[in-house]
Amino acid sequence: MKETMTKEKKTYQRTEYPRPQFERKEWMNLNGTWKFGFDDKNIGELEQWQHKPSALTKEIQVPFTYETEASGIGEEAFHANVWYHRTFQITEENAAKRALLRFQASDYHTKVWVNGVFIGAHTGGYAAFSFDISHAVDATKENELVVKVEDSQSCYQPRGKQRWINENFGCWYVQQTGIWQTVWLEFLPETTINHVKMTPNIDTNSLHLAYDLNQLPTGACRIETTIRYEGNLVKQFVITPTRKDEQIEIELTSPIHEWKIMHWTPEHPHLYDVTFQLYVDEALEDEVHSYFGMRKISIKEGKVLLNNQPIYQKLLLDQGYWPDTMLTPPSDEAMLEDINKTLAMGYNGVRKHQKVEDARFLYWCDRKGLLVWSEMAATYEYSDKAVANFTKEWQEVVTQYYNHPSIITWVPFNESWGVPKIFKDTKQQSFTEAIYYVTKSIDSNRPVIVNDGWEHTISDIIALHDYEELGENFYHRYQDKAAILENKKPHNHHKYAFAEGYHYQGQPIMITEYGGIAFQDKRGWGYGNQVTTEAEFLERFRNITNAIKDLPYISGYCYTQTTDVQQEINGLLKENREPKIALEKIKEINDA
Repeated sequence: MKETMTKEKKTYQRTEYPRPQFERKEWMNLNGTWKFGFDDKNIGELEQWQHKPSALTKEIQVPFTYETEASGIGEEAFHANVWYHRTFQITEENAAKRALLRFQASDYHTKVWVNGVFIGAHTGGYAAFSFDISHAVDATKENELVVKVEDSQSCYQPRGKQRWINENFGCWYVQQTGIWQTVWLEFLPETTINHVKMTPNIDTNSLHLAYDLNQLPTGACRIETTIRYEGNLVKQFVITPTRKDEQIEIELTSPIHEWKIMHWTPEHPHLYDVTFQLYVDEALEDEVHSYFGMRKISIKEGKVLLNNQPIYQKLLLDQGYWPDTMLTPPSDEAMLEDINKTLAMGYNGVRKHQKVEDARFLYWCDRKGLLVWSEMAATYEYSDKAVANFTKEWQEVVTQYYNHPSIITWVPFNESWGVPKIFKDTKQQSFTEAIYYVTKSIDSNRPVIVNDGWEHTISDIIALHDYEELGENFYHRYQDKAAILENKKPHNHHKYAFAEGYHYQGQPIMITEYGGIAFQDKRGWGYGNQVTTEAEFLERFRNITNAIKDLPYISGYCYTQTTDVQQEINGLLKENREPKIALEKIKEINDA
């Protein structure tokens, strides 16, 4: 990230490769200055703005949404329709290739035109998507790229912490409309590797690979895969695909390469580099660089296991907001600062709350050894439309982020958001079961939490939320494990652990939201009474954290939260990432 100072504010540029888990050398970054316009009367398509860039009278810095200061606009009022325009050039060499236009994320319904030709549309705010624009680009001129994004205040679309009224309220913040992650181009040969799904198995020292080609070429085709660890060759093998989707399982040990298999852990996040080379008629057509971690997540006897050993999870609730850029991370350095400070406070993971985070954040978690619970943005009302919207996008997210070793848990639902009658309504219960099994059909290896907080249906972990202020009260309440897990009483005064008809089946139990302690400030809020001094904060933090750790059947916790976010001021760090309490004092309590 290049950052320059002006007299009034910073200027941000996102220049990093956007998808480091599946990287090619050649790409074109389309971030930067675009023309921009609001279309409040929704007349742009009728008047064919895709042919009239002069209709867009503003400028915006992509990938920051118009609501952010970093965009250069900084208007928080909701606008349902926004338009973007920029030009780009391609070489004659690239004109002979397939041109793929990629969006890492755009919220919510995105339509694309190139040189006036309608390319396609995508619905969803958090999943990445792409279009083949080969038929529309022209190497002899400036190419015109026009994007329209339609958003709404509907509670039927997955919105996460984005408000659906005109003002912030509770723990919901300014909405984000339009492009909010990197836009980029790749120029690819006729036959390419779309994706490789990689599944490690530490029990057999093997790796299962599922290759997906965009097509099977007419000529002789082979894929050469090379796996290295710290530059040393571990395995090299060739497959000759007979169809677009080939699968193979390979052992990582052999008499030739006597390498000890290095497992991925928070303490030692060992990664294996892998290169995929696709040859057609002996010519190298496509080359992709990736990586994987040899690690296993499992559950046994009420414990979460990492690589067959129990792991006590100490997580932070991380909402991924920044002052000038909101949902969009401003830079690699900003993401690394959050990760490093989380680790410095003695936490070994984050629960990414109501947001599917930037792929580069996950890349750095993979590198640094930070565990991640990946949580979907919630809808807030239940309907057939909400079910369809949620299911489609959740499947995309799980598929796209499957290969990241740092992700150890999927969290599709939180606190009955989007399923408000789940306690008794069998239809809403069935929806959560369906999402559980859809997730397991894609990824059978990670735990899935259905309704983090309370009113669980089918769930691999029982995740409970409780903002009790006093450690003594918390400890005594949770000593009565049977009463909580048999639904004899609410665990947090108002919600039960299970929806009606569902029962505890020996799952691990974690307190996945607690704390939320805020220093006294009339401009914002936290959970419970605000504190006035560092000593008061530390006493409350220590007492409630120790109460959780003193309960032997609880296998981890998640403190609310990493940073302040707009009006919510219960972060351990301020919005600008300045610590409120010395990091080592938080670590001392976590490590005790």
